[in-house]
Amino acid sequence: MALSRDEIVKPRTDKREYRRIVLSNSLQVLLISDPETDKSAASMDVGVGSFSDPVGLEGLAHFLEHMLFYASEKYPLEDSYSKYISEHGGHTNAFTYSEQTNYHFDVNNDCFEEALDRFAQFFIKPLMSAEATMREIKAVDSECQMNLLSDAWRMSQLQKHLSNEGLPYHKFNIGNWETLEVRPKAKGLDTREELIKFYKEHYSANLMHLVIYAKESLDELQGVVEEKFQAIPNHERSCFSFPGQPFLSEHLQILARAVPIQEGHELRISWPITPWILHYKEGPMHYLSHLIGHEAEGSVFYALKTLGWATSLYASEGDCTSDFSVFEVAIDLTDAGHEHMQDVVGLLFKYIMLLQRSGVCKWIFDELAAVSQTEFNYRDKNDPINYIVGISYYMHKYPPEDWLVQSSMPTDFNPSTIQMHLDQLSQDNFRIFWISKKFEAEAQTVEPWFGTRYGIEKITSSTIQDWIHSAPDKNLHLPVPNVFVPTDLSVKDKQEKVTWPSLLRKSSYFSLWYKPDTLFFMPKAYITVDFSCPLASVSPEASVLTDIFTELLMDYLNEYAYYAQVAGLYYWIGSTNSGFQVTMVGYNHKLRVLLETVVKKVATFEVKPDRFVVIKEKMTKAYENYKFQQPYEQAMYYCSLILYDQAWPWTEGLEVLSQLQADDLSRFVPMLLSRAFLECYVAGNIEQDEAETISNQIEDTFFKGLNPICQPLFSSQHLANRVVKLDRGMSYIYPVEGLNIKDENSALLHYIQVHRDDIKLNVKLQLFALLAKQAAFHQLRTVEQLGYMTFLTRRNDSGIRGLQFVIQSTVKGPGQIDLRVENFLSMYESKLREMSNDEFKNNVNALINMKLEKVKNLSEESSYYWNEISEGTLKFDRKECEVAALRQLTQDELLDFFNDYIKIGAPQKRTLSIRVYGSPHSSELAADRSQELPPNCAEIEDILSFRRSQPLYASFKGGVGHMKL
Repeated sequence: MALSRDEIVKPRTDKREYRRIVLSNSLQVLLISDPETDKSAASMDVGVGSFSDPVGLEGLAHFLEHMLFYASEKYPLEDSYSKYISEHGGHTNAFTYSEQTNYHFDVNNDCFEEALDRFAQFFIKPLMSAEATMREIKAVDSECQMNLLSDAWRMSQLQKHLSNEGLPYHKFNIGNWETLEVRPKAKGLDTREELIKFYKEHYSANLMHLVIYAKESLDELQGVVEEKFQAIPNHERSCFSFPGQPFLSEHLQILARAVPIQEGHELRISWPITPWILHYKEGPMHYLSHLIGHEAEGSVFYALKTLGWATSLYASEGDCTSDFSVFEVAIDLTDAGHEHMQDVVGLLFKYIMLLQRSGVCKWIFDELAAVSQTEFNYRDKNDPINYIVGISYYMHKYPPEDWLVQSSMPTDFNPSTIQMHLDQLSQDNFRIFWISKKFEAEAQTVEPWFGTRYGIEKITSSTIQDWIHSAPDKNLHLPVPNVFVPTDLSVKDKQEKVTWPSLLRKSSYFSLWYKPDTLFFMPKAYITVDFSCPLASVSPEASVLTDIFTELLMDYLNEYAYYAQVAGLYYWIGSTNSGFQVTMVGYNHKLRVLLETVVKKVATFEVKPDRFVVIKEKMTKAYENYKFQQPYEQAMYYCSLILYDQAWPWTEGLEVLSQLQADDLSRFVPMLLSRAFLECYVAGNIEQDEAETISNQIEDTFFKGLNPICQPLFSSQHLANRVVKLDRGMSYIYPVEGLNIKDENSALLHYIQVHRDDIKLNVKLQLFALLAKQAAFHQLRTVEQLGYMTFLTRRNDSGIRGLQFVIQSTVKGPGQIDLRVENFLSMYESKLREMSNDEFKNNVNALINMKLEKVKNLSEESSYYWNEISEGTLKFDRKECEVAALRQLTQDELLDFFNDYIKIGAPQKRTLSIRVYGSPHSSELAADRSQELPPNCAEIEDILSFRRSQPLYASFKGGVGHMKL
């Protein structure tokens, strides 16, 4: 059966066509026809997840998600599905949640039907060989190992651990070697047999929801879907239900003190509440999250911020299913806030009591509804794959007419429903998780899966009352009406299409680029103002002070500009390689009001000592937490530190932070702004004369008047972002011990530096990466099982192009992984030579199609053009030039490129291997260092000395400064 398109609520500006069909096997399908799309996509959501894991086989649903990618009866070649998708310009992935498992992909239009056929076989006749099963158990275990030292995973599992053991919420849901191999074998179970049994019993067509997004007509898409998905078996399974509340009385009114991995203090206060899905049109979750998570004057966060006790507060729904839901408030505390935990909790409950007494305000609901409706009707178009994954996930929960709108647009004002949810945030059913390393001595109980140490005590409602009474008397109140809600959503008339940005103005101190919107016809604009300030990064102290300056600007503006964010007008101020940058995007109606405020705040900046202390503490913790990064992230950091001229080590930043005072910043900022070059980019629903007016106001603010804030740069002050040029024919190795001695993961980053930005070389590198990416993943991750985190990608450092293999592993040390990477390149050489002409042409065409994809929205277009401007390359027609080069490229030229730059022993090859040794492989570090290195190979013993000894690539542009790390 089919519903008419009109029964599905869609945005006002959406020209796509929709149709719902239900196949004879009860598979529900949403078809989306978009004649303008460059990519086709599909997303299948299966109504079974980790809650259905059999007892003693924790992680089986997640393991099955992994296994379906291997092979099928119709396509038995292992990894052929992922290879096909990758070689045709696409991406594929999956995820397992508590009640659902989602599989999705996108691909170039011209091969969508075959890709869809391969995808459908996941759910018809997959092959799960014994050998593949054993290999993928190791991959799941590697994924688990990667997450063991993640505080987010650890605290999530602790919350589950402190719940009803008889309900599936309590379970460990990732799976590892213990749950998928050791324990089943001890019980006489065969994991593969249990996997097949789980698949046959649970993967039923009537529990599946499919979304198809393509350029063909709805009738054509319906025919394809009926042909390819009709064979999915329907076992007529009832929807899985897990009734019952996960929290018994013993799990409520508790205070759990937990020890994290990283530095910092956090409070998480949560309450079990009525599931939002039962009242989604009435929007109780919108209402609660908006008020409790508000950040302007009168809010809980504003009170905590003025007291110097918190750096962030988030209020939202946490864990949820169709049967239960949790509302959670997460607060990042300062050291002072940690010492006043009881007052922090008291202030939160005091505000909740204010909301409960105030009653539900219709004007607040109406304002939220108006903002939500505007956001829905003027929603940016994005990648099809991102669009449909969310739709397929929520098709289980909403009626067909609301598959697109979901809960994003509350329409029914029902104060009693909102009040009910408010009243559930009571002093009788809360859970408090207080997270800090200061509890290491007292937290002695251990959560079994992640090893998180914690301790629990009961907290009565009378204790909460005491905390409320003792909390500071702050002026808590409801927010005021939002002046940033746009009311003028008209679109400017455009006479002709404008292809690229134009340079409207250029002087010794200012340039203005302008690009009107002639593609999207949305009432939105994008503005970036880049301040190039030579003093911003002349030293570690200057870099840190610039960071503090931008953090404080955001901090000062938040009270006022938070309303703008609520209304869909977003801004960001942050340090860059050469200074700092102001960027804003959103509805153009009130954008200039916000911009003028931000510019004025920059121009009149003064240091508030109390806020300086808070930001300094926040940044200090961030620096200290560098050592808790994943080893592969550490490897990427070291690579950047080696390559970028005058990049500052994080250890130096941490050292100078401890010595800085507010007066240092007060003296620094005027000097920072004393000499500057401003580059402005204005795009979107803004006329040229308005763009010029904006630039005039900025110029007047900083460069005009009797005592201008800024002076133009001297010609010698225009900075250049320089990248180290590795020696031709040389391989460099940087071995280093992992920063966290408790981390059992090691990592390798194998970087091959190729060339400075050049159209012909660019496309050769891109084509090789497209060809080799999936092959590398299959060999190194799937076959050899080196580690879950395994990928090959292109790297671009300020226009210097290259390749990098990144692998994180517990099973092999970095030296051994490096050998496996080189072995892969040797193996792949023969595959490259044996590649047929048709395969070569197909991959070239796939890359061309990827380049010809239309930009989806204003932010995507603006980011692309701004990148060309900021790097100084100014190749606005880059895609067109690269497509022309690809059409001329021959297979012999690709082989010559491989032989010159990539092949083992290639004459022009430049290689850098960053080897980060985890605790199980620490003994290998000394052994690897003691080995005699082969010819043309050198160890980097000191990064800074090596960097100073190397030549640098020429920069494309002055005005780009040091990279901060």
